[in-house]
Amino acid sequence: MQTVAVIDYGMGNLHSVAKALENVGAHRVLVSSDSQVIREADRVVFPGVGAIRDCMAEIKRLGFDQLIHEVSQDRPFLGICVGMQALFERSAENQGVEGLALFQGTVEQFQPIEELGERLKVPHMGWSQVEQTLAHPLWHLIPDQARFYFVHSFHVQAAESKQVAGRTHYGVDFAAAVAAGSRFAVQFHPEKSQQPGLQLLQNFIRWDGRY
Repeated sequence: MQTVAVIDYGMGNLHSVAKALENVGAHRVLVSSDSQVIREADRVVFPGVGAIRDCMAEIKRLGFDQLIHEVSQDRPFLGICVGMQALFERSAENQGVEGLALFQGTVEQFQPIEELGERLKVPHMGWSQVEQTLAHPLWHLIPDQARFYFVHSFHVQAAESKQVAGRTHYGVDFAAAVAAGSRFAVQFHPEKSQQPGLQLLQNFIRWDGRY
C-alpha cells in the first residue's frame, strides 16, 4: 500500500490537505514530522501558510531543508502555497528570506495597482484562472483556464520559463505552478479548489514522478 507523507513542520493546512488526499483515493496518508516516516513515503506533500520567515526557520530547525532536497528528487513531490514559495531561491518577504533553491527565481510582493478601473486588493484572495503553460500529468482532465483558489500577498517570478507549468494574472503575470523532474508545486490551494483541485490531487497520487 502506497504512503503519502504530508510534512508537518507546524505551518500549513495539514489536516485539510490530508483529508482531501484521502477523499480522492490515497490509501495511507501520514501527517508527520518524523524524518524517517517522510523518507520512507512513496509520495511527499509540502504545504505551507503564513510568513515564510517562520516557515524557513522551522524547516531549518527540524533539519527538513536537507530532507526536502532528498525526497523531492526521487519520488512524486508536491509543494502547496508557501510550500511552493519556499522552493525558490529568495523571498522579498520579511526584509528578505533565503529559500531552498530547488527552483531558480524569486518571490516578490504584489504592489497595489489599478486594472480596468478597479484597484486590486492585496492579498490576492479568491478564485483565479490558471493558464496551463506546460503539458504535465498533473493537469490531466483539468480544463485549461480552470479556476483555483488563491490566498497570498507574494508571488513567484520563476527564472526558468520552461519550469512554469501554469500562469495566473493578478495585476502582473506570475507562476501559479512550476514543475521539474519529480517536483511539482502550486501557489493555489488544491484542497480548497473544488473539482479542479481534487482532480489535481488525484492526478498526484497516480503520478509516477515523470513527464
